[in-house]
Amino acid sequence: MSESSHLDHDVDRTQPEGLTGILDALTAAVEGARAMPMSSSVLVNRAELLDLLDQARDVLPTQLSQADAVLADADAARGVAQAEADSILEAARARAAELVETEAVTLAAQARAAEILAEAERVAEGLRRDADDYCDRRLADFEIDLGKVLTQVQAGRAKLAGRLGGAEPVR
Repeated sequence: MSESSHLDHDVDRTQPEGLTGILDALTAAVEGARAMPMSSSVLVNRAELLDLLDQARDVLPTQLSQADAVLADADAARGVAQAEADSILEAARARAAELVETEAVTLAAQARAAEILAEAERVAEGLRRDADDYCDRRLADFEIDLGKVLTQVQAGRAKLAGRLGGAEPVR
């Protein structure tokens, strides 16, 4: 091939598609090469193909470095995401434990309140019973006292009735 066709295959190594362009140029060089009669072999310009291979070798480390950087960035992003996920998970576990503890405290408080209420009702019932007994005793005493007073009143009236001449006492 001529020098001008050799220059046509030079690829800009600063472009991200540099390696792809070089591979495309290699493919075009082989496809455009003159075929050998009665064979599947072709004649290619050795200098042109060697130059393209050199260009590929030059571009490849850059491409690999960029790929390594992309992988490193992806690993770093994954690490940050994993740390964030771990932090969220830990916070969720702590909140769940807090809620369980709060629930346990609430249940214990409710149970204690029920015990206190039951005890208060027992005490109130005992006090009511004692008050009723006291009132019954006082009323019984009052009934006895009233009976005595009634007896005295009746005796006093009978005595008066005897003095009045035997008349029946008025009731």
